[in-house]
Amino acid sequence: MKTDLTDTTASKINKALVKARRAIGTPAVGMVLTLVIVTDEENAYDALKAAGDASREHPSRTLVVIKRVSRSPRDRTQSRLDAEVRVGADAGTGETVVLRLHGEVVDHAQSVVLPLLLPDAPVVVWWPVNAPLDPANDPLGALAQRRVTDTYACEQPVKELAARADAYTPGDTDLSWTRITPWRSMLAAALDQVACQVQGVEVEGEEFNPSCELLAMWLADRLDVPVRRTRSAGPGLTAVRMDTDCGPIVLDRADGSLATLAIQGQPKRAVALKRRDTAELIAEELRRLDPDDTYASALRYGVERLKQENGGGAPAKGERESGERVAVPAPVESVAKGPAAEATAEAPVKRAAAK
Repeated sequence: MKTDLTDTTASKINKALVKARRAIGTPAVGMVLTLVIVTDEENAYDALKAAGDASREHPSRTLVVIKRVSRSPRDRTQSRLDAEVRVGADAGTGETVVLRLHGEVVDHAQSVVLPLLLPDAPVVVWWPVNAPLDPANDPLGALAQRRVTDTYACEQPVKELAARADAYTPGDTDLSWTRITPWRSMLAAALDQVACQVQGVEVEGEEFNPSCELLAMWLADRLDVPVRRTRSAGPGLTAVRMDTDCGPIVLDRADGSLATLAIQGQPKRAVALKRRDTAELIAEELRRLDPDDTYASALRYGVERLKQENGGGAPAKGERESGERVAVPAPVESVAKGPAAEATAEAPVKRAAAK
């Protein structure tokens, strides 16, 4: 069931929700959280579709906040709120309200959203694009327990990661971090199978992919070893090679779908490691609403290196004057290269025990 409201108020939207639930025979509210999506017209459809798919696992009230651009000074002084209320089959397993803000009300979106939040239920705010530099201090972000951004959608993703680290507040997370969950799980499981010390790591992927940077920072933070970041044509992350005193461990995914795990002394194994769509990523983030301390540690680990890399100036720790970049603690050369499977010879690196 779909209801269109023009030049309306939050009170009228709440009444429309109650009326729609009664009309379809479900007067009770069975949602577990409120998902607030802050986006623009261009990206609203994709974000709403992803949220609808995720609602099958997490029934929720979805509020889509679209801030419309006023074309004239007169329009900017006139406030108007248009809404589209969807309940039942049109809204997945929850309720959806699409809010279009015009004029001065654009700067006060929190006053529109606040009356529509589910009582005594957690709130998650998601910015598919154009996220604020400090999500926790954003008027809408301040209403939420969890704040989800996506640096992959930014023009300068790696520079955006540095800003995220500066403004990090418990409850912040990023879909670029969520994308590497299968990689982190697979690499941890591979290390559990061997009794070896990791001596060095190489992370290979697209040049401006923030997930590659986050994975490199996570490995450097957790293993306390040199990590070299190399470039490939993608898609996304393509390979991770860990040099150990028992031989190399290589996780190679050249096609974005099926990966090969090679451990010295063991047969190669095919591993399903497909690139996941946005609906799966959002569903994963909604499973936990507590702060992600591992993400915070990895994000903060590479802040200074990322700042120097993108902002210029004197080389930071872990960066050479020539512009080569690596993850601290040990500077090594960063070069463009092919698949990691080609690199089979061990490079002499300083030994360091894994944490």
